[in-house]
Amino acid sequence: MANGACDDGAPAARQPPHVAMLATPGMGHLIPLAELARRLASRHGATATLLTFASTASATQRAFLASLPPGIASLRLPPVDLSDLPRGAAIETRMSEETARSVPAITEALTKLKETTRLVAFVTDIFGTDAFDAARSAGVGRRCLFNPTNLHMLSLLLRLPELDAMVPGEFRDLAEPVRLPNCVPIPGADLLSPLQDKGNPCYRWMLHHAARCREADAILVNSFDAVEPEAAAALCRQQEPGRPPVYNVGPLILTETETKSSPRAACLEWLDRQPPRSVIFVSFGSGGALRAEQMRELALGLELSGQRLLWVVRSPSDEGAVSDNYYDAESKEDPFVFLPEGFVERTKDVGFLVSSWAPQIDVLAHEATGGFLTHCGWNSTLESLVHGVPMVAWPLYAEQHQNAVMLAEGIGAAIRVPEPKRKETIAGVVKELMAGEQKGAAVRATVAELHKAALEGLTEGGAATTALAEVVEEWAAGKI
Repeated sequence: MANGACDDGAPAARQPPHVAMLATPGMGHLIPLAELARRLASRHGATATLLTFASTASATQRAFLASLPPGIASLRLPPVDLSDLPRGAAIETRMSEETARSVPAITEALTKLKETTRLVAFVTDIFGTDAFDAARSAGVGRRCLFNPTNLHMLSLLLRLPELDAMVPGEFRDLAEPVRLPNCVPIPGADLLSPLQDKGNPCYRWMLHHAARCREADAILVNSFDAVEPEAAAALCRQQEPGRPPVYNVGPLILTETETKSSPRAACLEWLDRQPPRSVIFVSFGSGGALRAEQMRELALGLELSGQRLLWVVRSPSDEGAVSDNYYDAESKEDPFVFLPEGFVERTKDVGFLVSSWAPQIDVLAHEATGGFLTHCGWNSTLESLVHGVPMVAWPLYAEQHQNAVMLAEGIGAAIRVPEPKRKETIAGVVKELMAGEQKGAAVRATVAELHKAALEGLTEGGAATTALAEVVEEWAAGKI
């Protein structure tokens, strides 16, 4: 199923450059790719087609795709059978298998796009590397990898085969942190979650993608130099034999939220009545869920902190995984029944609770929001930095733990909640972030600087704008 259109009858020379982009499952993968397509359209006159998978054809995704400008089309790939996978198969395994089994359909889609557009490049994210075969079969000249996270993640991926050979046991058992070139040292237990069990098929998939990512003609990264300066200096400004050139093109975040005709969310009306920088916003992204005991400690910790709070509450995940909501962000039960008895009543004068979803960009952009307790998903992290909101780090899965290390121990844009996560420690970290004179003050000052750097990079002549212009120029010249 497709939306958007291209002028099939226009001579190729007069057609704008067209880019095909494969978004593996998850809004966290689709949104930055769509924003990349928007930027290509608005700044470079390019058109794009977003290829998506049937497994994530939710109402939320359909509405998002329908909201994109006319020059950005979408094409939903036909469903593939994944019933042979174990019920508890990791998200990374499911995404990788779905891509591999969709290669014939992707090849067909790209072949048709070549006939009807001036297709100059194919872009896929890190779980779609097998689709390079489809692009090659369809005769697409340039094949690029899009990393929706950061340079620390890319550095880990590039070094993974080497690390695999060096570490015979599990990374989580390492006595010393993993030291990647020009990156913050990362404890083994905080590495990307699919690397935590070498016996799990998802680990072999990560090794597979790590090897194939070097087949790309270029790697585009959704990060910016100021947030990881040493890694940017090494990866973006130095060439390495056998490694594709790397371009920092971020921050790519959601730029349009609710339509003008949508009623304004009640939580925003509540924020209007709060003092500036006084509210801690609590949300674990579209895919995250807490255990019931963690949810209880968080509630009591927020109450004990005495801070104003806006919390996106979701049902706990005791019978599943912390990534339980990855394919469907809606809570299946009323999440408020899992809160401590009396919590809602006791916090009604200083708190606002919403079920499952809030307009995150609008909340972070609001002057009343002074802090963000986050799972450290990279989209949420960038949204927080772009809007100048300091963070409390509470990672759950995927690359979130290593993001938390980078943010808290590296650049200093967050304070991490220590283990064990008890109400007293949660309250202390929240209070320090919002009003502390020491670590909290330092984090708030750092985020203010990163906010400025992120916005400057997106201006004409800024780092991200210049990097993307270089990529487009290379595409047009047929060099990458």
